[in-house]
Amino acid sequence: MRRLLLLAPLLLFTVGCGVVQSSKGEATDAAREAARRVGERLYGQRPRTAEEVGRSASGIDGVEVLRVTGTSTHDGDGVDVVVRTPGSAYNSWFDLEEVTVLRCFVVRVSPKSEWRADPRDVDCPDVAPLTFAPPPEPPRLPAEELRAKLPRVPEGGRVDEAEVHRTLATLGLDPAIRTEVKAEGGRVGVLLSVKGNGFDAQDCLLARVGPGATEVWVPPRIQRMPGEGGCTVGNALNPAPPPH
Repeated sequence: MRRLLLLAPLLLFTVGCGVVQSSKGEATDAAREAARRVGERLYGQRPRTAEEVGRSASGIDGVEVLRVTGTSTHDGDGVDVVVRTPGSAYNSWFDLEEVTVLRCFVVRVSPKSEWRADPRDVDCPDVAPLTFAPPPEPPRLPAEELRAKLPRVPEGGRVDEAEVHRTLATLGLDPAIRTEVKAEGGRVGVLLSVKGNGFDAQDCLLARVGPGATEVWVPPRIQRMPGEGGCTVGNALNPAPPPH
């Protein structure tokens, strides 16, 4: 009888041939799953700096970034981010109320990272969570100013490319805005663009000055994706048809 009483507590932790995990263990698993989701959010082939990766991770609800190592995702082994995530569990067999834990894991971000890779458990560094300044806003492309200042040429008139260049010079454009002007077939095309990241839609503004019509527009987003050719001066002179 005494032996049975000693075994009774152990029986509470077993079901069949498996071991019943405590709520603390289940909560830790939940925290690990939250860290795994961080890895999913950060996964991708786009080159990013360590600061960009840390900023992205810190913007995820419930996630604290405690350490970021590495230079960029495409240098060396990539970027390692130590995140602290919460996990909760409740097992009525063992607990009077829900158990919540905070655990730390390393999430690696690089082109070699595997989708839904298991994050590595680590001791939490004794530091305050990192904070990151918001990313710099890209310069605004001056659509209204460009529309107002570009020359209007009457039907049968001649477009002066030099005048278009002079107009652009008066706009005081941000140095980060690239300009391109090209004359073709009696018309002049204009491109204003901001450097993209090679993965998302690029910011650009197109204009065309011709006899009887001066137009300024932003191409549809699908045409501004990498490789689509929407942000080119050629598209200003001979616009691609809108997507269906």
